[in-house]
Amino acid sequence: MTTTERGVPAETSTPVPAPVTPLTEPADGLPDVVATDGAFARVVEAFAAGSGPVAADAERASGYRYGQATYLVQVRRAGAGTALIDPVGVPDLSPLTEAVGDAEFVLHAASQDLPGFAEHGLRPARVFDTELAARLLGMERVGLAAVVAEVLGLGLAKEHSAVDWSTRPLPEDWLRYAALDVEVLVELRDRLAERLEAAGKTEWAAQEFEAVRTAAPPAPRVDPWRRTSGMHVLRNPRQVAAVRAMWIARDASAQARDISPGRVLPDRAIVAAAKAMPKTAGQLVALPEFAGKGTKRRAAYWQKAIDEARALPDAELPSVRGPRSDGPPPPRTWGDRDAAAARRLTAARELVTSLSEDLNVPVENLLQPDALRRLCWTPPVPADAVGIGEFLRGRGARAWQVGLLAGGLERVFAEAEREPV
Repeated sequence: MTTTERGVPAETSTPVPAPVTPLTEPADGLPDVVATDGAFARVVEAFAAGSGPVAADAERASGYRYGQATYLVQVRRAGAGTALIDPVGVPDLSPLTEAVGDAEFVLHAASQDLPGFAEHGLRPARVFDTELAARLLGMERVGLAAVVAEVLGLGLAKEHSAVDWSTRPLPEDWLRYAALDVEVLVELRDRLAERLEAAGKTEWAAQEFEAVRTAAPPAPRVDPWRRTSGMHVLRNPRQVAAVRAMWIARDASAQARDISPGRVLPDRAIVAAAKAMPKTAGQLVALPEFAGKGTKRRAAYWQKAIDEARALPDAELPSVRGPRSDGPPPPRTWGDRDAAAARRLTAARELVTSLSEDLNVPVENLLQPDALRRLCWTPPVPADAVGIGEFLRGRGARAWQVGLLAGGLERVFAEAEREPV
């Protein structure tokens, strides 16, 4: 402990964590899972009669099932209590949307749950995202359990966050965990809203919430097989073709069996096979990554994909580097390719970083790095605040971000242009 000149203990810079009270049981008890139309109709009636925001969450089976299907929906509203809805048994949740009207939905990391909600007809008219609120407030940890602990002093257990939620029937301790996830969301929302108001960030948050609510589905990824972990070690186009062929074969098998692709065949096995390029199934199963019983049983299937890659004409082999991007080149090359653009990027990054620190908002929430790089590489003409603002809005920036950044970026761009080469 440090002391003052008079020998009195001085305050340390590290705050003492507030005590956390564990949440172990839902306040109203654990409700039954709603899996029939009749039970769901009663939920709809109760939520229509309830009041205030709707706390909502969803559970998926990522890592177990193919895709991102929703296997449990949790909702809670004052006067209605908590409902745990099985969207497998009740796939159409649109009556709940109609029942609550324009009530605000409170979610944590809404971008993860809203696409699944939409697939079942659950489309909130308004959203409050507690994770986004925590980010705008500059909180160091923004996971739900961390935010609840810091703001409310309550402890949420997270040991069931990565379980297989497609399991039926769902174990009682999993359901308890799911119910507790929406237990305090509305209270958390109110406390975070107070902090946003005190920080002058209420309007910023409103724009962020609306952007996430109305976000279009992401465009299909070009060459998704290129995300195979570890394939950067491959330098031969035919090896890369083998990765592509095996990835496509794995994806087809995973989709047909409704199993996560990584459980069908790990990425490391695909890369090992592509590196070795075995000519027979026997040579394939000699690799350590293919020593498992299930993998050996399907060895002919994987060898067929490798053989297809080996038989491709050279002209049809994929590039080792990947397809040409419509974005700018890697920033490390800018100094040689366009010195002015490099100066703009350096100055712009300094500006955004400084604003981030002053406003206590993460850089990536102040402006997406990709948008900043594109702006610096091909700025509008003229590169004034109006043109820069239009450019940023075209890349998805919100009005509050444009208002904070456009004028400063105009200034640093002009200064960068005046710097000697």
